[in-house]
Amino acid sequence: MLLPPLLEGRLVRRYQRFLADVETADGLVTAHCPNTGSMQGCKDAGMRVWLSPADNPARKLAWTWELVETAPGVIVGVHTGRSNGLVREAIEAGTVPELTGYPTIRPEQKYGEGSRIDLLLQAPGRADCYVEVKNVTAAVEGGVGYFPDAVTTRGAKHLREMSAMVAAGSRAVLVFCVQRGDVTEVRPADHIDPAYGQALREALAAGVEVIALGATVTPEGITLERRLAVVVP
Repeated sequence: MLLPPLLEGRLVRRYQRFLADVETADGLVTAHCPNTGSMQGCKDAGMRVWLSPADNPARKLAWTWELVETAPGVIVGVHTGRSNGLVREAIEAGTVPELTGYPTIRPEQKYGEGSRIDLLLQAPGRADCYVEVKNVTAAVEGGVGYFPDAVTTRGAKHLREMSAMVAAGSRAVLVFCVQRGDVTEVRPADHIDPAYGQALREALAAGVEVIALGATVTPEGITLERRLAVVVP
């Protein structure tokens, strides 16, 4: 996924969930923060960040926070809205073997209890495949990424809905989209949201498939090109 030309700066603060003040060469700007999580380890003042220009010139905030450098050479994609497109690109490129052979990909399809699945994969003669994408930005030393970085009752609900799809005869696949290059495995964040961890274990037992894809992230673009281990102790 190519990114538009980005504006570089230094993070001053992230606040009210959706706002970030950034000091740039042209002065202080307030950017939209497209990440509703806690952004643990990705929001320290002084961190190097990159912003993209808004597609709509009439939008109140002219910039959107895209990337942050959490350590020298470690650039993290914090724009959760990019995740679905990244996973779709990987599927269409044939780099996710489990999800090949589906000529039709439908985004944001209604299902479950008033929810929308991120991607619905369909093929003649095959069961529908429901793909839920979760963006992973949180990590600790040793290459361990974890999800979620904040309590998510919605995430647990999605897992239950996916389990119901499997029970009805469809496939359901949870994809952890890891927008950082220093992660080698993904684990549930039991220390943050034990209920989500339990829901994930129950979904696995019910037949929901879970995979993790790691990205190479640069200010020029993001590409999912690594398979990561999923560890659920």
